Amino acid sequence: MRTRQLLFIAVAVGIPPAVTGQAEHAGHGPNTGSRLGKVEFPTSAKPAAQAEFLRGVLYLHSFEYPSAAAAFQRAQALEPDFALAFWGEAMTYTHPVWNEQNLSAGRAALSRLGAAAESRRAKAPTPREQAYLGAVELLYGDGSKARRDTLYAAAMERLVRDYPTDLDAKAFYALALLGLNQGVRDTVTYLRAAPYADTVFRANPEHPGAAHYLIHAYDDPLHAPLGLRAARAYARIAPDAAHAQHMTTHIFLAMGLWDDAVSQNEIAVGLTARVPGHYTSWLVYALIQQGRYAAARRLLDELRENLKDESPGAQHAALAEMRAHWLLHSQDWNSTVGLWQLPRDKMNPLGQLVDAYTEGVVAYRRRNATPLAKSAAEVVRLSALVEQARGATDPATLGSRVMARELAALQLSIAGKRDAALRALREAAALQDEIPMEFGPPIIAEPTHEILGALLLEAEPKEALAQYQRALLLAPGRSRALLGIAQAAAAAGDKTEAQRALDRLDANWHAADPQVRAALAPLRELVARMR
Repeated sequence: MRTRQLLFIAVAVGIPPAVTGQAEHAGHGPNTGSRLGKVEFPTSAKPAAQAEFLRGVLYLHSFEYPSAAAAFQRAQALEPDFALAFWGEAMTYTHPVWNEQNLSAGRAALSRLGAAAESRRAKAPTPREQAYLGAVELLYGDGSKARRDTLYAAAMERLVRDYPTDLDAKAFYALALLGLNQGVRDTVTYLRAAPYADTVFRANPEHPGAAHYLIHAYDDPLHAPLGLRAARAYARIAPDAAHAQHMTTHIFLAMGLWDDAVSQNEIAVGLTARVPGHYTSWLVYALIQQGRYAAARRLLDELRENLKDESPGAQHAALAEMRAHWLLHSQDWNSTVGLWQLPRDKMNPLGQLVDAYTEGVVAYRRRNATPLAKSAAEVVRLSALVEQARGATDPATLGSRVMARELAALQLSIAGKRDAALRALREAAALQDEIPMEFGPPIIAEPTHEILGALLLEAEPKEALAQYQRALLLAPGRSRALLGIAQAAAAAGDKTEAQRALDRLDANWHAADPQVRAALAPLRELVARMR
């Protein structure tokens, strides 16, 4: 009896009984504010050039790279032989955490100081300034990016050892460690960076890089609580840096603190262009977790309106990602969002794949096998392109494989082959569990453990509960996982676990759309009647 009641409730909340379920950094504009934190970075420059240099360092620590480059260039104009002004500009062309580097731009910046490394070194008047310049020479020297990153990190380690009171050396060394693994999160290496950033943070609580790099070191569900103090501080340290306001939400999202994730990304979006991108993607995802689907939809419509044919491909891909999360959470299959035809030819393969995957899931929910099969085949094709572009072990490649297997499993499910579908989903879940922890809205818009939970809910509620609990462990505070736990626990007769999940969901949805909260009432009543 309870299972039939639960299935009715699943439909009422918007989950079909059969199954449930890093845009790139686009949209960053230059900042013009002055509240960026405090650093002490003595150089041999004259006061006017030094002031612009310090401004550039502050922007650099907050990953506001265009603004940092402009400040360093102003310092160069004021003092053409100021070696560290050219060091600073070169540093803006490497983005370690994002695994991005413009090698030619970095070398070009250094070449304007002098044609050769020896002549550039001669313009750095102190051994400390020569050490900074020597480190960046290695970063843009010969060899592969991985080798140059390793040599640069070793040079920064020597600089820290030779100048133990230099806080910025420690901060930049921490950042160098964060970038050693070429964009793949390595918890051990990230935790090596944390003590250096923490030392700086304790010595100078207004240092933007210290708070920033601590957040990066800890931005996964297991370690996120260690970064909460830095996250709370960073927004206050650099209120005029859009990335600082957003960066705090790496910790908030990893801890399921959706109110904070929304408020800080709203500030970040307000400081930049209102176009699809990194900040807007996180904002839409956090609004969805709050159950504020209407607000998320309004923002989606605005972003789509602001998107132009000539907009960067990353913006088109970001819109596809946001559309996927909105549809697969709201499950409003009759919404016009489900009918959007996004220009896949303007996206990279991963963006195209996410959009095709979304179409496949929507087709499954509508019980339409033909477009599901078409989408499944397209995802398989695009998965190969993602692997070709990113490599076999890249998290995006692994996520692409998971999505391809999910759609294959949904094809089996719609054909009535439940056992085969479950086997395929378990294989996909095992693959998903191997993906290195990634911050932010998940690439896999509908995590496999949630799909498994929904498929198991009627016949095997205890196993369904375990699947939803695993999903919540990977994405703390995620509302769909909490809803699944409440449903599965109720079906399994576990009132305590069901009530705990409902309480957490109530906290997520305290400002949710009225119809979202109302749809949960039957489940609340069912759990209340349980003994």
